[in-house]
Amino acid sequence: MLDVVMHAPMRFADVVRDALEREMPLLHPAVIRARYHCSESLPIEDLVSVLEKIAVRGSHGVLLKAPNDPDVAHAVAQLHAKGIPVITFVTDLPDSERLAYVGMNNHTAGQTAAFLLGQWLERGKTADVLVSLSSTRFRGEGEREAAFAEAIQRHHTHLTCVDASEGLGLHEATASVVRQRLKSHPKICAVYSIGGANAAILQAFSEERRTCKVFIGHDLDADNRPLLQNGLISAVLHHDLKHDMRMACLHVMRAQGFGSGQVLHSLSAVQVITPYNLPQA
Repeated sequence: MLDVVMHAPMRFADVVRDALEREMPLLHPAVIRARYHCSESLPIEDLVSVLEKIAVRGSHGVLLKAPNDPDVAHAVAQLHAKGIPVITFVTDLPDSERLAYVGMNNHTAGQTAAFLLGQWLERGKTADVLVSLSSTRFRGEGEREAAFAEAIQRHHTHLTCVDASEGLGLHEATASVVRQRLKSHPKICAVYSIGGANAAILQAFSEERRTCKVFIGHDLDADNRPLLQNGLISAVLHHDLKHDMRMACLHVMRAQGFGSGQVLHSLSAVQVITPYNLPQA
């Protein structure tokens, strides 16, 4: 029995759930079931309460996407003390007693976004790039942002990064933050969207009558697929969530005394998806 705890927009939680439900039957003869605890806007104290209840009730493992917060790390330590392994995914809690992290190499993702954007924007012409995060509390998003900013500063000195965060990946909150940035930074002409809500970002550009020349996003979810198909975003940095879920399950199985001694490759490769190589499913 796995408990999946996610602080994430429901569009992403749905993609994760679909990936896990597809992978669990493939782990036969092991029989794995999952309980889901997902919320788009979950205060830290409520998230900690969920983890504490799991520690009391019991579980064979927890898959966790949560902010990098000391109280969350303490709750992970309580689970560890009860013999319940915690696997972080998408965003890590490196200073906690989590067993492993699975997901995209966030540093590589940020560098890849900077490379693509730098190639597609006009060379030598000064411009601002909007870097949108759902929240600075998520370590994975912070790693992407830091790698992106470092690569831009090193290789594309004519570009300047403008932060837009705390929209939590939600439509209205993200649109509001982006509108404010567009009003105060007239040179913004490109976007690296780390935290999602890309339809909201495009809406803000439209409302402010601004042009977005290059738009790099993350994940092939229900929102991004039609935006990519219609040419509204330039590329999506994607990773194989099914691989992530399989690795998470194998980590939990091994922690419970099952599984071989094979090396588990926890990091997913970064895939650049354009309208021309969009997977059918």
